[in-house]
Amino acid sequence: MKPETWPQRSVTGKVIDDNDHLSQEIWFFGGILGSGVLMIFPALVFLGLKNNDCCGCCGNKGCGKRFAMFTSTIFAVVGFLGAGYSFIVSAISINKGPKCLMANSTWGYPFHDGDYLNDKALWKECHKPADVIPWNLTLFSILLVVGGIQMVLCTIQVVNGLLGTLCGDCQCCGCCGGDGPV
Repeated sequence: MKPETWPQRSVTGKVIDDNDHLSQEIWFFGGILGSGVLMIFPALVFLGLKNNDCCGCCGNKGCGKRFAMFTSTIFAVVGFLGAGYSFIVSAISINKGPKCLMANSTWGYPFHDGDYLNDKALWKECHKPADVIPWNLTLFSILLVVGGIQMVLCTIQVVNGLLGTLCGDCQCCGCCGGDGPV
């Protein structure tokens, strides 16, 4: 079968003519800023912890590891805040629904408090762009899940970093069974 004889399907994902027709939450850049840029710093710090061979301070080799773990805690908090930002923007956008062309020929938000999530019949209130509701739900659901996972991972790193700050490498302070100097 030649490409020109293939059945034609409706085209989705068209570029819209006017940026004013995009949902307001798109411009908050929850995925790019929150789950992206603000997560680069913690990720780089977490990856660098394995190779940290800091010489310590004041003759105490464990001090360098403790400082590195304290720093990782700070960056984990930054990551948690970024992921939380993405999570909140996504949750608000899912609840609010997409901006679309309504029956009265105006662009707006026809849904209220997530009512369209339980009643697919309400989806007919959005006339254009085609398939905007599934697109909006898919995008923001993915960002919601990714933000939630990132918040969990950053929380685990905060706990790990605090324990590492207090115990160092757990071979010098006695809190983890070691018998060396603090």
